[in-house]
Amino acid sequence: MTESMEKTSESEMKTGTPSSTIPEAELLRMTDDIVGALKTVYDPEIPADIYELGLIYKIDIEDDRSVKIEMTLTAPGCPVAGEMPGWVQNAVSAVEGVSDVDVEMVFDPPWTPDRMSEEARIALGWY
Repeated sequence: MTESMEKTSESEMKTGTPSSTIPEAELLRMTDDIVGALKTVYDPEIPADIYELGLIYKIDIEDDRSVKIEMTLTAPGCPVAGEMPGWVQNAVSAVEGVSDVDVEMVFDPPWTPDRMSEEARIALGWY
């Protein structure tokens, strides 16, 4: 079974399959810690973290505590496109209880500024 959170709008995440074998308290802690780890990763050209920018499309926490992340970039030609998945993998790998991290870069749907949280909009002066 997979515990899934999908980016639905701004920084709102939706929890998926409730039948995980991971105890609920541990799953909630891991989820919070994973989001916290993602918030430490920044696009070097934008003063907001990738989570608040809306670049994280999906986070799955598997029963074996491996984590699968679907993410995108603000633009397919982003200069750090080759490096950012490694930054995400390193950040999430440091979370207690995570056994493995797989980061997949996706471009469908394309990222738009509508995916940014209010926090990111304020940081960028887009309010």
